[in-house]
Amino acid sequence: MSVASGTDGVLVDRYGRVARDLRVSLTDKCNLRCTYCMPAEGLPWLAGPELLTDEEVVRLVRVAVERLGVTEVRFTGGEPLIRPGLLGIVTAVAALEPRPRISLTTNGIGLDRLAPALREAGLDRVNVSLDTLDPARFTALTRRPRLDAVLAGLAGAAAAGLSPVKINSVLMRGVNEDEAPALLRFAVDHDYQLRIIEQMPLDAQHGWDRETMVTAEEILASLRTVFDLSPDPAERGAAPAETWLVDGGPARVGVIASVTRPFCGDCDRTRLTADGQVRACLFATEESDLRAALRAGTDDDELARRWRTAMWGKRAGHGIDDPTFLQPTRPMSAIGG
Repeated sequence: MSVASGTDGVLVDRYGRVARDLRVSLTDKCNLRCTYCMPAEGLPWLAGPELLTDEEVVRLVRVAVERLGVTEVRFTGGEPLIRPGLLGIVTAVAALEPRPRISLTTNGIGLDRLAPALREAGLDRVNVSLDTLDPARFTALTRRPRLDAVLAGLAGAAAAGLSPVKINSVLMRGVNEDEAPALLRFAVDHDYQLRIIEQMPLDAQHGWDRETMVTAEEILASLRTVFDLSPDPAERGAAPAETWLVDGGPARVGVIASVTRPFCGDCDRTRLTADGQVRACLFATEESDLRAALRAGTDDDELARRWRTAMWGKRAGHGIDDPTFLQPTRPMSAIGG
């Protein structure tokens, strides 16, 4: 199959995977300094002119939805809540036809204040990052004493109807690996959905070490010391999380085992960075520049064609286990989750 025929109409790659889920980074900046993401002093942030404007973000999302078959849009960062134009962007995307499902991944700080307006603008649900329930550990991990703010954000999201509210947790050996049962108990008690994520090689410091990573098997073993877990009968589809029923249900817990149980064969994601680069994979080492084309006056048909071409070249898998694997130059905060 040629690139032309293989990329006609939707974001399909040479392996037949179709990208329906768009992750849009709105900023590379963050108001936390999580040790597994960035150094204490932060990173060299993108300059203002490098960032897509609100109008450019909406236009590219519109191209994805109207011309490329995208049905889900998730806004990420950095920390998307610090993007001044967030409410306007969500409002504009919610007005698209066909309307995509809209979600947001956040650290939760300020979410209690913004959740009602985000819900009114059209946001459907949120994922909130929370790696520990211990205030001292939270401060050590994030270099900010803001646990209370995150917990308030979770409660505010639930109260505003941004459900299901999901919690994303990363466990690190010697840091918080013992907290899996406590995090799940907290999630079940508050009707949140917990997702525990294997730590991935996306830190700015390039200090990730597979030998010290807490694996999915270890996570499940820890959870089973307190809870009975049974396979979720629901179809997983392209979801990154493998889920289990907790004590027979209806509560569920998910584990995203990107490293030890990769799900690349079912991946349905495409990514747009805050500076307008298309990434076919979270671990891609190459990007396709839509910002330059957009600012040069390129029409929507050509933007769509370029996006389809970028996705056609998507690799079969992330290749973390390949001896030639190279960690992406950009850290997670600059790529978007």
